[in-house]
Amino acid sequence: MRSVSKDIHNNNNKKELEDYRKSIIQTINPTTERVIKEYDIMNNDQIEDSIKQSRNAFSEWKKSIDKRSEFLYTFAKELRKNKEKLAKTATEEMGKAIKESRSEVEKCAWVIEYYADNGKIFSTSEVVNTDARKSTISFEPIGVIGSIMPWNFPYWQGIRFAAPSLMVGNTIVLKPASATMQCGIEIENTFHKAGVPEGVFQTLIGDSTIAETLIDSKGVNAITFTGSVPIGAKVAQRATSQLKKTVLELGGSDPFIVCNDADIEKATTGAVKGRFINCGQSCIASKRFIVDKSIANQFTEGFVQKAEKLRVDDPFLEDTDIGPVVNAESLEHVDRIVKTSIKKGAELLTGGERVKDKGYFYRPTILKNISPKMEIAQEEVFGPVAPIIVTNDEKEAIKVANDSKFGLGASIWTQDLEKAEKLSAIVESGIVTVNNMVVSDPRVPFGGVKKSGFGRELSKYGMMEFVNIKSIRLYDQLIYNHHVE
Repeated sequence: MRSVSKDIHNNNNKKELEDYRKSIIQTINPTTERVIKEYDIMNNDQIEDSIKQSRNAFSEWKKSIDKRSEFLYTFAKELRKNKEKLAKTATEEMGKAIKESRSEVEKCAWVIEYYADNGKIFSTSEVVNTDARKSTISFEPIGVIGSIMPWNFPYWQGIRFAAPSLMVGNTIVLKPASATMQCGIEIENTFHKAGVPEGVFQTLIGDSTIAETLIDSKGVNAITFTGSVPIGAKVAQRATSQLKKTVLELGGSDPFIVCNDADIEKATTGAVKGRFINCGQSCIASKRFIVDKSIANQFTEGFVQKAEKLRVDDPFLEDTDIGPVVNAESLEHVDRIVKTSIKKGAELLTGGERVKDKGYFYRPTILKNISPKMEIAQEEVFGPVAPIIVTNDEKEAIKVANDSKFGLGASIWTQDLEKAEKLSAIVESGIVTVNNMVVSDPRVPFGGVKKSGFGRELSKYGMMEFVNIKSIRLYDQLIYNHHVE
């Protein structure tokens, strides 16, 4: 840990102390509320040096997809070899249960291997039939990608974007969240251990103030961002004003639609997993439980019973299901929105309180008598809180589900798969899952509509976001009958 100089501690000059605090970031353990580590924030010159390294590395990295594939396979092996250390770092920094941290590292290895396996197929040039002797469409890397990522899945968020981008030949400069700075550093360290050339993947150390330098740098060709709507809008405005391609994933308020013929046992199990994974701090967590009135009591009873069995405790304990939320601000926000909802007429069924005197722990909470217009049903709540909205029929359920500024994911619970297909077609979201919770998967596109952002990650389509799709046509002779450009 960086030591604070005695001169500053003994000096009454407030400005000097303030300047010192602006030059560092601290990571706080949400379980103990103690400072884990302090980091010096990079200055603009250091950031530009990192970007220049990535630019230099790009010229060689883009040449051989077979070499890139081998490097990614080695990186996946290093992830698995260092899984325990990486998992402990994530749990210490942002508080997720250790079993979930291990799963996150495993999923990162999976996505890396998926693109090492399939990247060459996805990016192979296509031959098309035109009036030319030969016409092809090639997919070429565009250069250095700036990545601004959040804390809730500190490895997965960065690596699910990095895997396709690196495989197609781009290089990456990552700005991780301040809360999980060491996780971001460990990603770069793991690339080094895998022998990946210097500059191909780099992590910047700093808070939100360094994001503008990253976006503005002439050496950065495109930006990908995951986070809140207001910040995402600013990132997009700044990047696109410089004509830089942008992909945004801005979270959601995913509906969990329970039809009158749903399997209640499966639906309640899915509800607990879908809402309380990662302490409810997931963009694609189920956040609005829209339940048909004919089975509302049965569903609610089962949901509450299962939620109350979850163990809220030290996230390093193997049988802990829910650790703390990430910080004090998040804890206060969750508590405020629960209390506000109750004042507006919601009924508290379970939870609704802090669990411990130390740490940012909050009991899994379920509320009913929720109006679709309440804040809890309109805004994204990043914490272990589940609001239940009762509807008269499926038509009303879809109307409530679509009455949101978000459109990331949705889940539908019914035993009638023909009906499920019809409902899936009219839900306004980028992802629909039937009879299961929404999860990201390397094999299918990930992203949303409306204020959940634009662009896609994962699958072939995620790889295509950051390439130059180049058309090449070879003619034997000049064509004279073209009258329009």
